[in-house]
Order: sequence, then structure tokens, then C-alpha cells
Amino acid sequence: MIRRATRDDLPAIVALLADDPLGAAREETGGAVAQAYIQAFEAIESDPNICLMVMDRGGAVIGTLQLSMTPSLSRKGALRATIEAVRIHADARGAGLGTTLIDWAIAEARRRGCALVQLTSDLSRTDAHRFYRRLGFQQSHAGFKKPL
Repeated sequence: MIRRATRDDLPAIVALLADDPLGAAREETGGAVAQAYIQAFEAIESDPNICLMVMDRGGAVIGTLQLSMTPSLSRKGALRATIEAVRIHADARGAGLGTTLIDWAIAEARRRGCALVQLTSDLSRTDAHRFYRRLGFQQSHAGFKKPL
């Protein structure tokens, strides 16, 4: 089942985000959920243009993604959707659950009137790139980030 995340899901979501070499270096999973995660969750939860979703199996969070809708002047004022932080628990990978999550996000973006759905993926995530291409995403841009 795919549902909106609750504050009680935060430890499981953060653990999913930390469960790879990139996430392990930037997330904090020890002990209680850090106040920064709680503040971020509250900001996400209060914004009607952001959906933080989890995939729940028998009460356990086994997947997550964030979908954000952004108004834009480009593309004739089109609303665009951005998919971020897609993760499936290591024990549940390979069963099509990632496809189910992405399909949900695309359907929700369409339902909300988005003209485009986009995502970014770190260059080191070559398996993810194959996955996104298989789902019809095209690698169309070069992305840039600058830590602040």
C-alpha cells in the first residue's frame, strides 16, 4: 500500500535514505530522529504541493519517495512534478516495487495537471539510471549542485 508518510515513519524513511554509500555519508540514523528531520517533515506535511509517500507492507515501511509540484513560467506556465528520494528497502528490491512507486508518482502528477515529471539521480547510481530509462525517462539535462 502506498500512503502519505506520518511522523512515526521518519526513522524508517531516514534509514532507507541512509542505506547506500551516498546516503550513509549524509544521513544520521542513530538514536532518536534528529530535530532537523522533524522540522523538514513538518514543512513538507504543511505544503499542499509536496507529497512524502511511503510504501507500507504489513505495517513496515519498505519504500519511499517525495513528489513536489512546482509552478513554472517556462513551458507556457506549466506545472511540473519532481520525484526525489526514491528508495526501496534492500530486502524488497527486484519485486517491481520501485516501478509501482514511480507509476503512482506519475499518475498523481497527471491528476494534478502537471505537464512534465522530472527527477535527478547521482551520477554514481548507474543501476537507478537503467531503471529510470526502462520507465521511459530520458536523460536530457546535466545537473549542477552547490552545497551551502
